[in-house]
Amino acid sequence: MGKDVLIVEDDEIIQHVLEWRLRSLGYSVCGKAATAEDAIRLADEKKPDLVLMDIDLKGYTDGIDAALAIKKKYQLPVVFITASSRDEDLERAKRVPPDGFIVKPFNDDDIRVALKLALE
Repeated sequence: MGKDVLIVEDDEIIQHVLEWRLRSLGYSVCGKAATAEDAIRLADEKKPDLVLMDIDLKGYTDGIDAALAIKKKYQLPVVFITASSRDEDLERAKRVPPDGFIVKPFNDDDIRVALKLALE
């Protein structure tokens, strides 16, 4: 595999768990961001193969808007990771459109399947 993944998650513990799980599945983590603005900047700097994006982020811009900007500018696959089940978030997420969803709490199989499908 060896694909580079950018993790966008504002919870530091979840960031570390995701990084550990991604590495154990054979992916490399090229960067981690906690805000939408950092995600867009790192997508430009690091040129990941895929972005793993939390929908709810700290700051003025959420993960949906960041994913839309990243997909439009860099044509990268984006997989949302979220605990949100709000209908308005899901409807807004369809605008992107995402290349996959992972619902928190997640396990290795959830990550493996979503990333494999998004990269193929």
